[in-house]
This record gives sequence, C-alpha cells and structure tokens, in this order.
Amino acid sequence: MMKRLLSLVALFLITTTLLAGCNTARGFGEDIKHLGSTISHAAS
Repeated sequence: MMKRLLSLVALFLITTTLLAGCNTARGFGEDIKHLGSTISHAAS
C-alpha cells in the first residue's frame, strides 16, 4: 500500500512539474514574439 501511494505521489509531482515547464516555455515564447513585434514596429 505504501509503495503504491509513493508511486502516485511521484507521478503527480512529475506531471505537475512538466505542466509548469510547458507553461513557462510558452510564456517565454510569447514574450519573445512580442519583443520581435515591438522591434519591427520601431524599425519601420
């Protein structure tokens, strides 16, 4: 029973870490896109 609980907790922690990482990478990509757009508008 204890092994099963530890496995579930580990799976939950890994899943939440991966999801948080995806959101961070997505946000970083959007920031870079916005920065590129700002530079493009300033140059024209």
